[in-house]
This record gives sequence, structure tokens and C-alpha cells, in this order.
Amino acid sequence: MSKNMTVSRRGLLKAGAATGLCAATGGLSNSAFAAGYPERNIDVIVPTREGGGADRNLRAFTAVWKKHLDANFEPGFFPGASGRAGYETYMGKYEPDAYSLIFGNMGPEVLNWVVKEPSFDIDDYIYWGRVDTDPGCVFVGSESKLQSIDDIVAEGKKRKLNVGTSRLAHPASIGILALGEHTGAEFNLIPLSGGKKTVAGAVTLEMDFSVLTSGTVASAGDAVRTLLVFNDKNVLGERLDNAPTMNDHFGTSLPPMLSSRAFGIHKAAVDNHPDRFEALQTSFRKVFDDPDYKASVLKAKGNWEYINYGGVEECATFKASMLELGGRYKKLLTGS
Repeated sequence: MSKNMTVSRRGLLKAGAATGLCAATGGLSNSAFAAGYPERNIDVIVPTREGGGADRNLRAFTAVWKKHLDANFEPGFFPGASGRAGYETYMGKYEPDAYSLIFGNMGPEVLNWVVKEPSFDIDDYIYWGRVDTDPGCVFVGSESKLQSIDDIVAEGKKRKLNVGTSRLAHPASIGILALGEHTGAEFNLIPLSGGKKTVAGAVTLEMDFSVLTSGTVASAGDAVRTLLVFNDKNVLGERLDNAPTMNDHFGTSLPPMLSSRAFGIHKAAVDNHPDRFEALQTSFRKVFDDPDYKASVLKAKGNWEYINYGGVEECATFKASMLELGGRYKKLLTGS
């Protein structure tokens, strides 16, 4: 791996130091510690299209967060290049002053750096505020003749099946390629650029089936049917058609293929404005204890079962695990 792709022990310790800084200053009030921050609205760069799962999660969260931080959040959507366009915009055009954040999907977007390195050093930003963990799944349109995951495997042994995915470098993509490797079925991944188009690919039967984060699939309702979940347990049960997990059904030991939405920030903003970063973290944590947040998630038709808080340390661990996972399955994702 090159310098950009290395997740060093030093890098993780630096992330941990940020956590220690917040703990050490936790006794001060936001107003005293952050010196009036924020004095204007916070820009949030979203590296996907408006109207998808990230948008839904972001709006549900910031609707409550704004009352704890006393600021409004202004989303900007930058789709393109599997999320790369949004990160390049954030890292290249926004000042590291803690008045701009990126709201990313750590699973596919970190895997993207394995497939092709970005123009910036991936240690120059950190994820610090996890909102959820959302496992991938396999699903078909309600009119599909493929009724079960065994049907897919059997058909995939006869011919190569076209599989819709929101991005080539995606945890769910790894899941289905690993299934093909395990069973001998052949799958051809086709990136459809976003969750809505990936669902549509299955519903219209343009694709033989699709893979995606299961929260988005559950939101599609009766238009789709879930056949397999890449997690230790199908925690949504009937909302994902009581689909089995890959490990239970096939006797494999695949780790959970998770997407995880989280807020990120320039590392320089953490270094240069620790007071502002502390204010962000403190107010962010309060949202999870606010009953209005659950109501906001359910109103947005989200899945409360997937909501869970994660801070700097948890995000750094997830980021490192995605890089390791991507390295392990890079051959499947790139064909090289």
C-alpha cells in the first residue's frame, strides 16, 4: 500500500488523542469552551444524490441536532464517481475551520480508496460521529421469477447474472462476490449510481437482482423481496422478508458487510480548533438521548434498529476495518 492508503498505529493514536482531548475538557460549557461557536450555519457535504438514504439519515439527525448546537445545517449534494466527487470537493474547496462537515457512508466510501486512491491523504480527514450501521442484502423485484437465494445460486451456475449495485466498491458488492466464490455462481456487478436506481434496476427486472444497504431496501416495501442479509442476524425480520443470513444459510464465516453513515471533518480543523470540535461532539452525542430523534427517524421512514452512536474511536476502528476488508477482497472488486 502507498502512503495515502496506510492506516498507521500513529494515525489511530492521533484519533484517540482527539477523544482524550474532549474528555479532558468535558467539564467546560460549550459557550465557555467554544468561544461563541458556531456563529454561522454549518455546511454539510453529502457525496451522493439528494433523496437517498444518506439524505434521509442526515435530515432526521440534523432536525434534532440543530437545537443542541444552536445552528442550522446546509446540505450540499455532490454525486459522482462513487462518492469521490463529494470528498474531492470537501477536501479541496472547504476551509478546515469546523464550519463544514462531510456526511459519508464509511463502508463504500472507504472501500473506494482501496480500489483507487484519492488525490488527498485519507488521514487528512477523520470520521468522528457515527449515526448508524446498516448491513447489505440481496433483493429482487416483486415480479422476479427468482424466489429464493438458492434460486439465484442455481441460476448463476447456468449463466452469469447481472447484479445491480449502487457502487462497485460497496460492502454488499463484496458480499455477493464472496457468495459467488463460495458457491461457484457467476455474477456481473453493474454500478447504477445510487440507491434509488439500484432498487429500480431490480423492480423493473433490468437487473437479475440487486445488492444494497438493507435499510434502503426495507423502505422500498412490497416493490421488492429480500432474499439474503450480510449480517450476523436479520434484525428487521419481516421488513426484510425474514431473509436468512449468508453465514447461517451457507455455513460461511463472512464478516458483516456494513455501511455506516457518519460525519467527518478535516483533521486540520480538529488540530486548529479543538474547542469547536468539542462543541460538535458534545452536541452530537446529546441527539441520541433526545426522544425527538427517534420520532424524527421514524417520520423519515428510517430503521431505528440500525441507529447507534459512535465517536472518534469507533469510527477510526471501522475505517481501518474497511481498508483491511477492501485489501482482502480487492481482487474481486477490480478483477485484477
